[in-house]
Amino acid sequence: MLDVFEIIDPRFRDLVLPIAWLERLHSGMRWCEGPVYFADQRCLIWSDIPNNRLMRWCEDTQAVGVFRADSNFANGNTRDRQGRLVTCEHRTRRLTRTEPDGTLTVLADRYRGRRLNSPNDVVVKSDGTIWFTDPTYGIASDYEGGRAEPEQEGRYVFRLDPRAGTLAVVADDFDQPNGLAFSPDERVLYIADSGGIGREAGNRHIRAFTVRADNTLENGRVVTEVTPHAPDGFRVDEAGRLWSSAGDGVHCYTPEGQLLGKIRVPERVGNLAFGGAAGNRLFICGHTSLYAIFVNTRGAAAAPALLA
Repeated sequence: MLDVFEIIDPRFRDLVLPIAWLERLHSGMRWCEGPVYFADQRCLIWSDIPNNRLMRWCEDTQAVGVFRADSNFANGNTRDRQGRLVTCEHRTRRLTRTEPDGTLTVLADRYRGRRLNSPNDVVVKSDGTIWFTDPTYGIASDYEGGRAEPEQEGRYVFRLDPRAGTLAVVADDFDQPNGLAFSPDERVLYIADSGGIGREAGNRHIRAFTVRADNTLENGRVVTEVTPHAPDGFRVDEAGRLWSSAGDGVHCYTPEGQLLGKIRVPERVGNLAFGGAAGNRLFICGHTSLYAIFVNTRGAAAAPALLA
C-alpha cells in the first residue's frame, strides 16, 4: 500500500499514524460535500450535490443510504447547539434547519429583500449564532442548483442570530467565499476564498479574521495559499491547526499558515470533518467517494450536546 502521508515538516509525523490507511467508505457520487458527524448516532451525513441528495453512513453497520432524496441541491452542513442539522441549499438559495420531526425551518433566504446567491458552507458559534458563506456556485449552472442571476451586490459572509432573527454581513470583500471554521477559542474565524476555481486568475487562499466581542470581524489577513486547485471546505483541530481540502488531498497547516504535510487522496477533495468515538477520524469527501483515515489529533471540541 502506498504511503498516503507526505511529510513536509517533521512536526507532521506526530499528527499521523503510520499503521493507519486511507479507507474508501462509499463511492458512486458526483460531487461530495458538507460532511457532518453525529456522535450521538454514530453516523455521518454528507451532500451529493449534483445528484440532489443527502447521504448517510452508519459507523456501527457500515451501511450507506439516502438520508434525504430531494435535498434542494444541499451543500454545506453542520449542527446547531441543540444538535439539529443546519444545511445550505443551492436550489432554494436558503439556509435551513431540520427539526426533530423532520420538518424544515427556513433560517435565511433573503438579505435586504433580495434572494441570497447560494449558501455554501456553515458553522455555528458557541453563542448559537450561525455563520455562512454565500458565493454564486449554485446559480452559475443547473448542475449544482439552478442557473440564475445574482440579486446580491456581492458575495458575502453572513452572521445569523436565530434568536433575534437578524442577518448581518460580516465580510464583503471576497471573490468567492467558501469553507469557514473558528479557532478552538473562537477568537479567530478562518474563511476560504476559492475564486480561482475554474479560472486562471482568482484567489486560492484562506484568510483569518479576529472576532471582536460584538461578533464583528477585523484584521483580515491571508494565512496561506492552497494549491493545487483551491481551498474548499476545511476544519480546525484541537491545537488550532487547519486541515484543508485541495486538489491532491488534504493539507495540514499551522494556525500561522505553515504547511506541515499532506494526506494524499486519489481524487480532488471538496470537504472534510473530524468524527468517530475519539474525534480522531478524518472523514474526507473526494469528488466521487467518501474516505476516512485515523490521525493522531482530534477535531476542535464540539458542543457538549453533540457528544456521545
